[in-house]
Amino acid sequence: MATTTRQDEQTIIGSTITIDGEIDAEGPVMVQGRVVGKLRSAGDVTVDEGGEVEAEVEAETVAVAGRLVGQVEARNRVEITAEGRVTGDLRAPRILIADGAQYKGNIDMG
Repeated sequence: MATTTRQDEQTIIGSTITIDGEIDAEGPVMVQGRVVGKLRSAGDVTVDEGGEVEAEVEAETVAVAGRLVGQVEARNRVEITAEGRVTGDLRAPRILIADGAQYKGNIDMG
């Protein structure tokens, strides 16, 4: 029997939701709506197609298929899909930018 911990529970910010402030999550976060402010997760952060983030983002992995404006720091990697649009500085040991993605900013892989 599998057990679920708080780190396994995904927080979903739905397409009709706007959050203006700080989010501090123990598990993964999926943004389908809009977040403005700061977003920190001990897990992964995914900005889904149609999702918008205008925030400082810190997470294990950050994947962007929507729009993100702000500073991003990932402990593992940042991934921008072909549909993703990112404006801001990225800091991560691994950064993947797909063909067709839009990116403007600085990259630090140190």
